[in-house]
Amino acid sequence: MISRNLDKAREAFEKGDINESIKAHQRKDAPEEHNQEQGQYIKSLIYGGLDGIITTFAVVAGVAGASLSSGIVLILGFANLIADGLSMAVGDYLSTKAEIEYKQKERERETWEVENYPEGEKEELIELYMDKGMSFEDASTVTEIISKNKKTWVDIMMVEELGLIEENESPIKNALVTFFSFSVFGFIPLGAYVLSTFISSFQNSTFLIASILTGLTMFTLGALKVRMTGKNWFLSGLEMLVVGGLAAFSAYAIGYLLSGLA
Repeated sequence: MISRNLDKAREAFEKGDINESIKAHQRKDAPEEHNQEQGQYIKSLIYGGLDGIITTFAVVAGVAGASLSSGIVLILGFANLIADGLSMAVGDYLSTKAEIEYKQKERERETWEVENYPEGEKEELIELYMDKGMSFEDASTVTEIISKNKKTWVDIMMVEELGLIEENESPIKNALVTFFSFSVFGFIPLGAYVLSTFISSFQNSTFLIASILTGLTMFTLGALKVRMTGKNWFLSGLEMLVVGGLAAFSAYAIGYLLSGLA
C-alpha cells in the first residue's frame, strides 16, 4: 500500500509541476494500492506482441516478394506463429525460472552471512553507504538501525550489494502471457489473407491491407512501450514502425531476389 498516487507523480514529473507532485504525495486519505503483478507482465505482453507481429509480417513480406500464393503465406505464417510463439514462451519460462532461482540462492547466502557473521555484513553495508557519499559516522548509524531487522537488512543487502531486485514473478504466467501476446499480434498480418479466402474483394490488395494493419499495430505497441520507458509515445511508436518496416522490407527484397528459385 503506497500513500501516493504514482501515476500522478509521474505526470507531475513530466510536466515539471512541483505543486502537482506535492498533491500526489499527500494522498494519505486514499492510499493507492498498486497491482504489481499486472505491471510485471506488461513487458512480456508488449515485447511478445512486437516480436510476434514483426517476425510473422517478415514471413508474409518475404513470400509476397517472391510472388507466391496466399496459401503459401498462410502455411508459412501459421507455422512461424506457432513454432516461434512456443519457442519464445519456453525461453521466457526458463529465463524467468533461472533468474528467480538465482535470486533465491543469493538471498539464502545473504541470510546465512547475516546470521553467522553480522560484523562482516555491517562493515560491507557501511562501505557501501560511504561509497555513496556518507560519512563514516552517518553510515555506521544507518547500518545499526537497519541491522535491527534481519529481513530489512537482507533486503537492502540484496539491492545495495548485489543489485538484485526481487519481484513476485511466475515463470508459467510469464510464458503464457508471452505466447498469448505473440500469437494474437502475430496473427494480424495473416488476418488479411484469412479474410481474402472469404471476401473476394480483398484478394487484389491483400498484402497492402496486411501492411496497413501491421503498421498501425506496430505503432500502437511501440507507443505502449512508454509505460516502461517513460519516453515520448509518438516517437516510440514511430521508432517501432521504422524498425519493423526495415525488417519487412529486407524480407520482401530477399523474397523478390530469390523468387526464381520457387
